[in-house]
Amino acid sequence: MDDTTVPREWPFSEYVEHHAGFRRMFAPGRLTLGFILPLEAYPDMPAPTMRDHVTVMRYADQAGFAGVWARDVPLFDPMFGDTGQLYEPFTYLGFLAASTQSIALATGSAVITLRHPLLLAKQAASVDQLSGGRMVLGISSGDRPSEYPAFGIEGDFETRGERFRDAFGMFRASLQEAFAVHDSERFGRLDGSLDLLPKPPHGRIPAIVTGRSRQDLEWIARHADGWLYYFVNPEHLAPIVSTWRDVVQRETQSGIFKPFAQGLFFDLADDANHPLMRIHSGLRVGRNRLIDYLGGLQQLGVNHVAFNLKASRRPATEVLQELAEFVLSAFPSN
Repeated sequence: MDDTTVPREWPFSEYVEHHAGFRRMFAPGRLTLGFILPLEAYPDMPAPTMRDHVTVMRYADQAGFAGVWARDVPLFDPMFGDTGQLYEPFTYLGFLAASTQSIALATGSAVITLRHPLLLAKQAASVDQLSGGRMVLGISSGDRPSEYPAFGIEGDFETRGERFRDAFGMFRASLQEAFAVHDSERFGRLDGSLDLLPKPPHGRIPAIVTGRSRQDLEWIARHADGWLYYFVNPEHLAPIVSTWRDVVQRETQSGIFKPFAQGLFFDLADDANHPLMRIHSGLRVGRNRLIDYLGGLQQLGVNHVAFNLKASRRPATEVLQELAEFVLSAFPSN
């Protein structure tokens, strides 16, 4: 896809048009770069040390990367072998908001089936306000069966798609309406006598659905502000991105821009010309071939790539510095 086929005139919806975090990461026809937290390489351990995390985060912000995505892993399950950034995502993003200026602060992704939607709304809106409108809410239904009985909702794992929609409905209503009236099958009732504050600075927090979250693509296109997908090879990615654009157009009956993002495990090779090599859910590659690869994704219509450095064999600071010096200028933040 070249620039003549990318609909750059697509409008942003009224809710995200002036949202600093969303606009920094996403624009039609352009690809930006970010990271899945933590900003640390820990290939042989389930948990990061979080050593010097603030220093590395400030560097990512000052260097001009577009966004960071905080994982939501409430309990460590050795069967999955990864804890994410250890810290509760909204607490951590609130902390990072005070340590950064411009970088978008996202969840990647909040498991909204395990959170009460009113508390989720309070947490997300608080970070959005404290960060100056940089909070982007990645959301998912969760894929770890062991978490559901621990939270007392074992019976909802198989119906987590319905629970996801129920939670999202109350979340949206509580933030977009003053003294909302809303009935939830699982989470309670708002009768119009109570209001949830603060409201988001721009009326709505952008919501990006991760994977399918047990929803059909039509639902995601109607209700979400974008789609975050897993790593797949480019030849398989092209029809996925194309289908997403078509479904958004059909379901919204408009040219509103809803971005497509992708997350992947990433190991930057020492050799700048190291060819693309598959690793688990991601790539090992040198910077020159990476530029070619990312350019191809941009042509396909991918709007953002988030690198997960867990699998990196090089220190995160070294990787960020090389990307900032040699790669970022080709894919600048918006």
